[in-house]
Amino acid sequence: MTEAKTIKISKETYAKLSKVAGELQIRFKRPVSLDEAMNYLLSLKRGGKLLKITDLAGSWDMSDEEWVEIRASLTEAWRKWKAPETSS
Repeated sequence: MTEAKTIKISKETYAKLSKVAGELQIRFKRPVSLDEAMNYLLSLKRGGKLLKITDLAGSWDMSDEEWVEIRASLTEAWRKWKAPETSS
């Protein structure tokens, strides 16, 4: 058995960690401890590498209405965008 340690964290940090544990429980379909949630978060930066954006694929549940709104917003932004002038 590993040695247990007590640490102090704020209520806000505890709430955020609990939320991560809850999200992991949904993903793994099994109970997840706060210790496991902390290890998961720490592993995201293992070796100095952060989580890749592609690792988040599928993590956001989006409605069809949200997609239409986002797509319209992007289309409008691209319509207004102009390439910066370059000096030769």
